[in-house]
Amino acid sequence: MLQAIGLTSARHRGLQPAVDDLTFEAGPGCVTALLGAPGSGKTAALRLMLELDPGRGITYFRGRALHRVAQPAREVGVVLGDVPGHPVRTARGQLRMLCAAAGVPASRADELLDTVGLAGLGDQRIASLSPGMDRRLALASALLGDPHTLILDEPAEGLDAREADWLHGVLRFHAARGGTVLYTTSDAKEAARAAGRVAGRVVSIDGGRLVADQDVVEFARTRLRPRVAVRSPHAARLAAVVSREARAARRSVEVVTEASSSRLSVYGSSCAEIGDTAFRHGLPVHQLADEVGDTGPVVSHVVPGGPARRENGADGTGPSEAAAAGTGSDGPDPVGSRSAGSGPVGSRPDRAGLVGPGPDPGRAEGCSPAPDAAGPDLPPPIRRRPARGPLRPVRYELRRLFGVRTTALIMAVALVASAGISVLLARDGRTPLPNVLAAWPSLLPLPPAAICAGLLGALSFGDEFRYPALAAGRGTVPRRLGLLLAKLAVSAGVALLIALLVVVASAASLRLVYGGDLIRIPPNVMSLGVSWSGLTVGCAWAGLLAAGVFRVTAAGVAAVLAVPVLMVPLVQRMPKAPTARSMTGLPGRLRELAWPHWPHETDRWVLAAMRVVAHPVGTALTLSLSVLICAYLFTSVRGRVRW
Repeated sequence: MLQAIGLTSARHRGLQPAVDDLTFEAGPGCVTALLGAPGSGKTAALRLMLELDPGRGITYFRGRALHRVAQPAREVGVVLGDVPGHPVRTARGQLRMLCAAAGVPASRADELLDTVGLAGLGDQRIASLSPGMDRRLALASALLGDPHTLILDEPAEGLDAREADWLHGVLRFHAARGGTVLYTTSDAKEAARAAGRVAGRVVSIDGGRLVADQDVVEFARTRLRPRVAVRSPHAARLAAVVSREARAARRSVEVVTEASSSRLSVYGSSCAEIGDTAFRHGLPVHQLADEVGDTGPVVSHVVPGGPARRENGADGTGPSEAAAAGTGSDGPDPVGSRSAGSGPVGSRPDRAGLVGPGPDPGRAEGCSPAPDAAGPDLPPPIRRRPARGPLRPVRYELRRLFGVRTTALIMAVALVASAGISVLLARDGRTPLPNVLAAWPSLLPLPPAAICAGLLGALSFGDEFRYPALAAGRGTVPRRLGLLLAKLAVSAGVALLIALLVVVASAASLRLVYGGDLIRIPPNVMSLGVSWSGLTVGCAWAGLLAAGVFRVTAAGVAAVLAVPVLMVPLVQRMPKAPTARSMTGLPGRLRELAWPHWPHETDRWVLAAMRVVAHPVGTALTLSLSVLICAYLFTSVRGRVRW
């Protein structure tokens, strides 16, 4: 059961809200279509329901607001726009990564690939999928958590008839199992046929306001009417002749002049009658076909007699006029705009008239209108809330990192560049051995290993904002503590792996080129190892945090390069005291203050860490990380992120 009550989007610069006091309901076992012309507020209504945009109102999913649902992916499946994800990621890899976000086994990805007909295309890149396959992957992403409610924005847009029929079949199957389906469309005929034999409703909106709330049968009877499409260079004369003959024969015929002066839509007649009339009066006809026309959500007063113009047609004909020849008492309502308590056509719907339990949503009549829980007061505010983090953040981050070839490529570049630079540095014999093994010449601000570690850290958040994988659930990348810690841990692990592989590759290259006499273990190997590890991990974290603050990969890379280029000279120019005091004995004093007494071997590690921080590069990196952490926390708190 989905209940949307009083949805009203925020006003911007005095403009009318895109959604204005919209109240409707979509029940279980029911396929509900949210129908409206482009720009009528359909997508804005969905974003308000999913708490992606600020405004007023409330939406209940089986009696609970979305921000109170512990696992939203298992309650609501969402398709908004295109399938998010890196274009070189495979369809199976994308789904497995989202499985970690939804907290379901990775085997669920293969099951859904088979369900949506992509079993043989699991290894295809997302960029190579056709629009139809892309929609199938989007639907599979929405179904990962086996949700009760499906919310889809224009799911059949750009699909051919066969793919659209398949999509409608999946939606009907989900509803037949007791699920709730809500999707938007601008095609009235698609809204009528999507439900099929399953109970369905059509909620029509215009200008962000409710126009009609009908079951599919009533909608098709009142909104979709058979017509004869006529195209003639003398359309005005033909319309007048058809109307005059209909009045003379006392037949109920409606002639609509479309926006194009050469096109007519005639209701209540047939192709043979229109063709005979045109032939008798010598009027040429370029097109004559039977169609099913959409009468549109808003219609002006019908004036008996000749052709009149209809306004706001939903069939894409633009402003037009409608006229009825004859006044048959049994003729259908031209727009079907009367719903329970809805008031006049195009007027603001009376929410008080929507009170009442209504019929059982699972029956053929479809969903009943939603009860008015807000009363005469303003509905509660809707705060923009980002999506929750993945339920298994470490697994999600590992699949995100190694699901594309970029990670392996960057690591390979770091190894090859470091090995080559080490061989060149060892040639003159004047560069210290630690710098040779780290491949860090004085000309470079940072060694290749640190730069590549920072780039991978920047991509950790940069790719999330560029290809928001979690938007398949709801909205942009969340900033939750679990996801942040997972990214920090994984990026640190990758940075340490790069640091180790670079040293091994450099040593192997030196042994191969110059022999084994050059390589010897220095006495301060522990301090050097801590410094080397701290440099690579610090660069990875600097890139990660900067990309998370500024939401772009380039900002993360710039933050990494700013450490040696800007921060180190700044630290070196800081005024120094004339007499420096020694911190000798600090580990022992810390041991006295600490409740658990650590072993004496720990003192060596503490001193090594202090020496790393005291180095200009270590001090600059520590200051940069401190500033980035504060900026990250500030932007998260300012954005009202729920940790």
